Amino acid sequence: MNKEEILNLLKQISYPGFSRDIVSFGMVNDILVKNDSVQITLKIKSANEDKKEAVVSEIKSVLTEKSPFDNISILFDKSSDSGKTTEQPQTAQGPSTLTGIKHIIAVSSGKGGVGKSTVAANLALSIRNMGLKVGLLDLDIYGPSLPMILGLDEQPELNKDRKLIPLDHLQMKVMSFGFISGNQSPTIWRGPLVARMTEQFFYDVVWGELDYLILDLPPGTGDIQLTLTQKLKMDGALIVTTPQDIALADVKKGADMFRKVKTPVLGVIENMSGLFLEGRLNEGSDLTIEGQQVTLRDDGSFTIRMDLFKNGGGKTESDRLGVPLLGQIPISQDIMETTDSGKPIVELHPNSHPSKLYKEIAENVIDQVDV
Repeated sequence: MNKEEILNLLKQISYPGFSRDIVSFGMVNDILVKNDSVQITLKIKSANEDKKEAVVSEIKSVLTEKSPFDNISILFDKSSDSGKTTEQPQTAQGPSTLTGIKHIIAVSSGKGGVGKSTVAANLALSIRNMGLKVGLLDLDIYGPSLPMILGLDEQPELNKDRKLIPLDHLQMKVMSFGFISGNQSPTIWRGPLVARMTEQFFYDVVWGELDYLILDLPPGTGDIQLTLTQKLKMDGALIVTTPQDIALADVKKGADMFRKVKTPVLGVIENMSGLFLEGRLNEGSDLTIEGQQVTLRDDGSFTIRMDLFKNGGGKTESDRLGVPLLGQIPISQDIMETTDSGKPIVELHPNSHPSKLYKEIAENVIDQVDV
């Protein structure tokens, strides 16, 4: 059996938590074949040892079953040891990086009203809770909402070099056009001016040292997105959608735009994904709800999932793109109330069910950036 045949077998193995295989991820660094022995060297930057062990186990299982080798050894490239490396992924994007910022992630949506900014804020806070240094940049020039979501009504100061100093809030660095224009003032600008302001927010903000900078983009595929992808290297984009077909149609345009400009789409997040109702049955009571998904527990408590729009839209789009469905965030009064209060749910109720979902999404994103 030659290297190409071995690679074809390894393409059957997906990285844990993703639909993408380890070969397309670039994790198979080298293959050495000698008589009845094969040695495979992997390059996995993730610090998650459980996932590394799962990959090794799956490789040995597949090769034992489908190859003639009696001896199978799996090694790890030392440059990826402990999941840490100073290398940045090489892409065919714009030429610039931001000094001191290790990773840049864009949060995007095809249309407005899908909760993109709420997702971006809670995602940033979840990453912060993992002990990482985080910045949050609101690039929605026409409708900045992060000042309201974070309860901020301040203006950034300028340093001696006339550069903006981001606000230090909730142990994050935060910048929004709303801090400068005022949230109540409509913005009526033509494309060239929007592009210049976008670049200024890249290069004329003193971010300092950050592990992650989260970009909250405006909806659609306009001037800001094009300026962003032409001028800045990013680790990837997250696409936020709701389950309806009309939202998915716009998502396809946005996702395809990122791919055309060589920015990887890291995954899809389905927001407003069903409504969960909790309750408890009295002794002797019956629970019958036609057409709804019901979980009934031994102690009499129950959970009802109601799909107010439809179900599975995010999964359909993630399958089309060949990227993971990173999470499904339900419709939640707690999310709405905490967002309106100026303290997102991850900050105010870190142990709530929605906060745990945001944490899982953040872990999946970081794990994918590190692979």
